[in-house]
Amino acid sequence: MVKYQRKNLYSQWKKSKDYYYYMFDEEEESSCSYPFPLIYAYTKKRAKPKFFYFALLSLLSCCLVLPPLFLFSNSNFSLLHSSDKEGRGSGTDVDGFLCSAVPNGTICCDRSSIRTDTCVMRGDVRTHSASSSIVLYNTVGLNAYAPGLSDGHDDEGESRVFIRGDVQHDVPAVVFSTGGYTGNLYHEFNDGILPLYITSQHFNKKVVFVMLEYHNWWITKYGDILSELSDFPAIDFSGDKRIHCFPEAIVGLRIHDELTVDSSLMEGNKTIRDFHDLLDRAYWPRISSLIQDEELEAQSRLAMSPSVVNPIKTKTEKRGLDKPKLVIVSRNGSRAITNENSLVKMAESIGFLVEVLRPERTTELAKTYRVLNSSDVMIGVHGAAMTHFLFMKPGSVFIQVVPLGTEWAAETYYGEPAGKFGLRYIGYQDPPERELIVQ
Repeated sequence: MVKYQRKNLYSQWKKSKDYYYYMFDEEEESSCSYPFPLIYAYTKKRAKPKFFYFALLSLLSCCLVLPPLFLFSNSNFSLLHSSDKEGRGSGTDVDGFLCSAVPNGTICCDRSSIRTDTCVMRGDVRTHSASSSIVLYNTVGLNAYAPGLSDGHDDEGESRVFIRGDVQHDVPAVVFSTGGYTGNLYHEFNDGILPLYITSQHFNKKVVFVMLEYHNWWITKYGDILSELSDFPAIDFSGDKRIHCFPEAIVGLRIHDELTVDSSLMEGNKTIRDFHDLLDRAYWPRISSLIQDEELEAQSRLAMSPSVVNPIKTKTEKRGLDKPKLVIVSRNGSRAITNENSLVKMAESIGFLVEVLRPERTTELAKTYRVLNSSDVMIGVHGAAMTHFLFMKPGSVFIQVVPLGTEWAAETYYGEPAGKFGLRYIGYQDPPERELIVQ
């Protein structure tokens, strides 16, 4: 339940847990029955005549039956209303996001997406992990107020506790969760990394990530990408008990579609290829380091035994023959290509340089990126590992083996996104003679 200026605005954080955004005026009675974390706006205002509240409540009651257009004619108020339709005219910026233009001291929640809810808070924003809350202080009506300081009383002499700040940031925060979908590459990119890029890239790295359900393994796995999105270390919302103060916060991540970026909704018309460029910047420093280590190791072995062939040189020579490179993304158990060895031999016989890639959950992504970014063709059976098509160069060929009954999922989750990415996509289904056997 969300209450702001006596207008109910309901938002829910989807995915791993139920989180509610809660905003209230000082004169509203708060309830402790809602799950955390909470996001609320605290506004100190002077008491108003009871007749004013009666008139206001009557007006809000009318909005249940009258067209919202009559109620939200004021542009500033419409920014506080988060519904599917209303408020678009005043709150939408060039990037298509409903809450792009939010004035200081207000909260705007965009619930127009069927995938996620996103709230923007601007002004005096503070985290409070002890109560699992994010607080926006609205200082309207206060003649003197220093952030983090208070005499503990409101204008009427009633006791009121303020949250004192410990760490002051001069850049915005993006608050999101890394819980759920553990180890599933598709969901980690589709529901995590790509939405994080969509939501934060326009800050040009001048942003702090505040993470719910913080996991060290997630930071380790995606640290290279995070360093291209933010110049600052991420904050563990639950583990860091200090009060962090921000001038702005975005709570929740924006999702456009399956493994893609809608340029019409992005500042600067960014596309999925811009995301691929970010992956390039993120992984090539590590890849260059790996190549140097391999060359040093090869030179050391060559010095010890001149008869040993330099594997790096041999690989370069093979690529120099202009052989196209085919990568088979292999998996064990279900959906395995049972005649994989025959497939390798056939591909080599017609001129491919073949590499079989067996990614594990602990496989360093930079190593996987290196293999696929240098490939001309990738082939694999439908599943989360097909998310690796994002590591290929646009213009390459992606062949997805589609088992019986997975046609819709294969096309929706990987086929269509691959086409938008710029790959030449082929969905392969076993013919009746079953030359390629998928088990």
